[in-house]
Amino acid sequence: MRSLIGAVPSAVSEPDPSDPSVAYEKTYRQGSRPGDRIVRVVPTYKGKFTRRGGHLVATAETSRSATTLGRASARVRRVFIGRPIATDQEGQERLTKVKALAVFSSDALSSSAYATEEIMRVLVLAGAGAISLTMPVSIAIAVVLAIVVVSYRQTIAAYPNGGGSYIVASDNLGVLPGLVAAAALLTDYVLTVAVSVAAGVLALVSAFPGLSDHRVVVGLALIALIALGNLRGIRESGNIFALPTYVFVITLFGLIAIGVYRQVTGTFPPYAAPAEFLPAAAEPLGLLLILRAFSSGAVALTGVEAISNGVPAFTPPEASNARKTMGAMGLLLGALFLGVSYLVHQVGILPDLSEQESVISQLARVLVGGGSAYYFILQIATALILVLAANTSFADFPRLASLLARDQFMPHHFKARGERLAFSSGIIVLAVLAAVLLAHFAGSVAALIPLYAIGVFTAFTLSEAGMVVHWWRRRGAHWRRSLLVNAVGAIVTGVTTAVIAVTKAPSGAWVVLVLIPAIVLLLYAINRHYRLVEDALYLGPTTHLTTLVPVVIVPIGRVDRATFRALSLARALSSSVIALHVSSDPDETRKLEQQFQDLDDPGIHPVIVESPFRAFGAPLLAYLDTLDREDPDRPITVVLSEYVPNHWWEYILHNQHALRLKVTLFFRPNTTVIDVPFRFDRD
Repeated sequence: MRSLIGAVPSAVSEPDPSDPSVAYEKTYRQGSRPGDRIVRVVPTYKGKFTRRGGHLVATAETSRSATTLGRASARVRRVFIGRPIATDQEGQERLTKVKALAVFSSDALSSSAYATEEIMRVLVLAGAGAISLTMPVSIAIAVVLAIVVVSYRQTIAAYPNGGGSYIVASDNLGVLPGLVAAAALLTDYVLTVAVSVAAGVLALVSAFPGLSDHRVVVGLALIALIALGNLRGIRESGNIFALPTYVFVITLFGLIAIGVYRQVTGTFPPYAAPAEFLPAAAEPLGLLLILRAFSSGAVALTGVEAISNGVPAFTPPEASNARKTMGAMGLLLGALFLGVSYLVHQVGILPDLSEQESVISQLARVLVGGGSAYYFILQIATALILVLAANTSFADFPRLASLLARDQFMPHHFKARGERLAFSSGIIVLAVLAAVLLAHFAGSVAALIPLYAIGVFTAFTLSEAGMVVHWWRRRGAHWRRSLLVNAVGAIVTGVTTAVIAVTKAPSGAWVVLVLIPAIVLLLYAINRHYRLVEDALYLGPTTHLTTLVPVVIVPIGRVDRATFRALSLARALSSSVIALHVSSDPDETRKLEQQFQDLDDPGIHPVIVESPFRAFGAPLLAYLDTLDREDPDRPITVVLSEYVPNHWWEYILHNQHALRLKVTLFFRPNTTVIDVPFRFDRD
């Protein structure tokens, strides 16, 4: 008789027949000759596991649920999130420069749609004549932008594995500055989502006024859609968000080109802003008002840091591609921002203080006509880019949270990746916080803007200061030039931070100034908890196991097959087992005592606790407390016999005492719970 050993996949070595973790099964097939029989021996883990380097590797088949409810849940996740991605496929999820510009720069680029308007919204308080300062203020902000972009290009070169403000500040300035930078960024990311979505909804309201009363509902739906897109993974979110980003850039550049052409050719259409756009009473134009306008327009720089945070998401060479993307983002943002500021001043547009129409909408309506296809394409593209600007935060908030969790400053589940290699916990938490903030401020951009930009400029300043220390310590090639660039950046962003804090604090920014220290304290508290747990669990130099002899208790209601299995397991753990019965029926108690006599096992000691008030859990816990008082150092092991129904609807037919008791005992100190499930086979 000939035999044929079953083929093993090429990536897996042939199993060792002596390996106890592998079982085999034989299949027989008649050979080509009458006396021949072919025997095929295959490992039973085929399809469930493969082998790699002597280890078993679980396949996707092992994750498939065996229950109807589990399979239905998996199908829903596949529809909305997609199929799970293996860890070794992470390299395929990297972003090219084109996609990375859309994913990491959408926040910065989208600010060109409202940064100019925020400058004008402050200047107009001094009257229409003060609007002439829009362009000088915009130029000052563009200079700050250039300094920050150049500085962060150096940061990317120095930290090719990702150099966000948290990492740079922690490495060079210490733990506290690093946590301040992290808290500032976490706050800013939540605000970015709320502000971006609110501004996107405003763009839609400008084109479709009927949506004005539903802006909060529309905003919440958009946040949910962005979160869902990010749960599908980095590369897929790049595919989803790339087109709207580039449509916005092209259409806005086209609008600027049309405006410049019409100015050069002398075909600028006449425009008179409605009188109601002007405030009822004008404020005096002074330095403080100009600084307020500067701080409001500084929102143009939010999101600039995102690329330096996301360097690991780029295709190789990561650092080089990130630096090029950072430069491209800076040039595009600067050109769009200055172009819009120049044209709105030349046309004579004023901001609508009632937030019914944006400045971009007014500019497009004047230059190309409010009913034209170009106008609606631009408005929809603006709305999309503003909404998708939140994607920058959805890319960076979870990544920063994972770094904090790695360093034990945030709960550990924030560093776990989901089925699509995304940091799912961070994405969901960010979506919830931003939704609450948006609903609280009724989707108003003007109400949210004062809270904005303090966090990001605080992070800018700490990152730049950290890089100054970095160059001073390393002193590599061209270190003096690099140090000078980052020193200038630290001074400029530090002054800007102070200006924003002073000018925006009266209008609500004080909340952020209080929130950042509160978050730092919370991060410290989380870290302290983890350090205490580690100290308690530290094994020390010894490698010898100590034997703990527990008190083994089996709560029973009657002696049956399920209880017998639990008692058998308990007897395997200990030579002396307490069978505890909480009695509320004397007849059942007498019957149980007779069953114990018939059982005749000297290692099982029945204990009856009468419960006159018919409670079950409380008397049992009180008995465990008594054992603890007698010997506090002796652990208690409770072996529970639990009947598990075959169908979900059968749960309502059983009282499930064991299930409720298991949940209660789970939180009890010095107590180990062993669950012995029993499921009967109808066949």
